[in-house]
Amino acid sequence: MSNLWSLDNPVFTDFAFYAAVLAAKVLIMAPLTGHYRMTRKAFANPEDAKNFGAKDPKVNEDVERVRRAHQNDLENIPIFWIIGLLYTLTNPSHTIARMAFRVFTFSRIAHTILYLSGSVLRPMSFLVGVSANAFMIFNVIYNFI
Repeated sequence: MSNLWSLDNPVFTDFAFYAAVLAAKVLIMAPLTGHYRMTRKAFANPEDAKNFGAKDPKVNEDVERVRRAHQNDLENIPIFWIIGLLYTLTNPSHTIARMAFRVFTFSRIAHTILYLSGSVLRPMSFLVGVSANAFMIFNVIYNFI
């Protein structure tokens, strides 16, 4: 059997691609928060408020919404990185693995879009992502008992 964590393994290359997409998504959230802070003049620290022409630090619901979406990513995406990597060790079907990786990635992107727009569908996208992770977790546990 060849090395499962190699570019010769299409499951691993798919995992690496979707893991990188999600890393980029996490990184984009910080400047997006900064953009919302600047346009709403809602800064968390007095020195930032002063430097950007605001009187005092203040809380803004739009800024907080972006921060919560970012926090949610930080709570969920690292689990995908760990379990997805372990899942590749189970030598899964390429088609099924790609589907699990895609479902999780698209659910996280949808979650952010729905979160920022205040959609009532946001919990559904969250649950879809959790389900994709749960599927991989179950498979890892099943394969290693």
